[in-house]
Amino acid sequence: MSDKVYNVLFLCTGNSARSVLAEVQLNALGGGRFQAYSAGSHPKGEIHPSTLQLLTQMGLPTVGLRSKSWSEFATSDAPVMDFVFTVCDQAAGEQCPVWPGQPITAQWGVPDPAAVEGSEDTRKRAFKDAAATLRKRLDLFKNLPLASLDRLAVKQKVTDIGNVKP
Repeated sequence: MSDKVYNVLFLCTGNSARSVLAEVQLNALGGGRFQAYSAGSHPKGEIHPSTLQLLTQMGLPTVGLRSKSWSEFATSDAPVMDFVFTVCDQAAGEQCPVWPGQPITAQWGVPDPAAVEGSEDTRKRAFKDAAATLRKRLDLFKNLPLASLDRLAVKQKVTDIGNVKP
């Protein structure tokens, strides 16, 4: 088994909900095999309060989380990413920076819970649904035998994971 720690960047437009949910969950679930980060093409500047509330309810850490630009991860002194996953359809269509190290990329689109309107229960359910979809995908991802697959096989598997629904 490889001792390699894989760097994973989750991208979204605002970096306030989905990408943060993915980052925190992978860091908690990854068993030390992954270092997850999140960023946005147009960061909101703060984490959505419902994201923080849900992560707290899930018993996951929220200290130090911040909404940040994806440009922070495209610099020469940024951690080199092994994987970059876009978790919203809007960011997937944008021109991404060139990532050092040529990471494997995939689209893992999840509906934006922050855009859901309606009752408080409806909005909370949207955040829970987004977290559950990401959790399912992250469970599949973290269990891939990355060290024993070639790059093309890994690319296909992470692309397929993006189509998995909860």
